Amino acid sequence: QVQLVESGGGSVQAGGSLRLSCVASGTAYRSKTNYCMAWFRQSPGKEREPVAFIEGEDSTRYEDSVKGRFTISKDNAKDILYLQMNSLKPEDTAIYYCAADYRGLTAIQALRLGFSYWGQGTQVTVSS
Repeated sequence: QVQLVESGGGSVQAGGSLRLSCVASGTAYRSKTNYCMAWFRQSPGKEREPVAFIEGEDSTRYEDSVKGRFTISKDNAKDILYLQMNSLKPEDTAIYYCAADYRGLTAIQALRLGFSYWGQGTQVTVSS
């Protein structure tokens, strides 16, 4: 069974940086290229929203509000997903979740059908 565990959240001032990590386990028999992983976030009173995606050959996509500030990447050898967040803003405050899917879906397909695996989330708080 695949498990995802996020870490790296915390409290920072606006303009600061954080790097989130998501360690995936139970993936030994999963494809290392035919997958999709993503970061989502949920703010109080709002629905969970996608932030960034990474697909098989390291193709990436970003939600418009984080383009140029956030970078998603994956260490395939260690099976760790990262989200480098720079120039943080108070509106980035949320619980950040890692998600993964190994059915060979594109990011758009996984978003529509729902990702198969989720982490428990890590809190990011940005103060002004």
